[in-house]
Amino acid sequence: MIWLTWRQMRAQTLWTAAVLAAAAAYILYLAWDVRDAYRTLVTECTTACDEAAHFLDDRFGMTLTLLGLLLLAGLAVFGAFWGAPLVTRELEAGTHRLAWNQSVTRTRWLTAKLAVAGGAGVLLAGSVTLLLTWAVSPLDDLADSRFHPIEFVTRNLAPFGYAVLAFTLGLAIGALTRRTLAAMALTLLVFLGFQLVMGGFVRPLYAEPVTETITMAEANTVGYIDGLTLDDSGATVMGYTIPGAWVVSDEMPVRMADGTAFTADDADDCRAVNVPPDECLSQKDAAFDVVYQPADRYWRFQWTEFAIALGLSALLTGAAYWRLRRGLN
Repeated sequence: MIWLTWRQMRAQTLWTAAVLAAAAAYILYLAWDVRDAYRTLVTECTTACDEAAHFLDDRFGMTLTLLGLLLLAGLAVFGAFWGAPLVTRELEAGTHRLAWNQSVTRTRWLTAKLAVAGGAGVLLAGSVTLLLTWAVSPLDDLADSRFHPIEFVTRNLAPFGYAVLAFTLGLAIGALTRRTLAAMALTLLVFLGFQLVMGGFVRPLYAEPVTETITMAEANTVGYIDGLTLDDSGATVMGYTIPGAWVVSDEMPVRMADGTAFTADDADDCRAVNVPPDECLSQKDAAFDVVYQPADRYWRFQWTEFAIALGLSALLTGAAYWRLRRGLN
């Protein structure tokens, strides 16, 4: 069975390996470029060193975003082109009549295909994700934003879980629909939709976020304010970044030290004096509440997402086995 499975999968395996080899070559070039820029702007920096993170983000930010999106798309394609046709190709070609009437049982037949095709695909996809994690690690360490939606699912453990999930998702959908093209299309849509649901609704529930009161005087010490509005309705912090953490709150009303609201009169006082708004708010002992997931929860979240992906993969694999033994003739 292993030899037969390899014979059936060798063409797409070789094509996939060639594409991933080209991707790996580019990632290695990117790693060299990243380290060269990091050495110039950070390690050997002599002037404007505080702007190094900004310069590196301008130079590599778009590239890293595109690579992350391509990796997610690649995992979806892996499920569609490797997992979905695993059963449907046999059904549409009629070769299942021969394969399932030999001494090899359907369960053993599917197990061999899962081990060879799924194992090879996951190893290939995982190798590229590990290479990417290593290549851009200087930028990730400098930006310290590992909870970013794209960065979180394309680094370390999460991509391995999603590679397994994409493959088993395609397998289960193929076994249920019995049509290759329909299974491939559904796999792409469901996998990408699942990513949106996980990032927007499920991942924030892994742990109860921390709520902390930050005074304006210490705001730029704990983290830094992305934006600040000051008008007749009061003052509002529009986004706050804590290095390494995942800040959940977007808009944070500023209040006085005693807990009372920041009024229009207070705003007028700050506009009347010739000092920056944040400095005026500091002088008034103003503060705001920020809700966030601390940086030390990163690996807890990675393992949780990895376990969820593997758990769902086990359920999908079980559904495929059940369908193969009970519903496909």
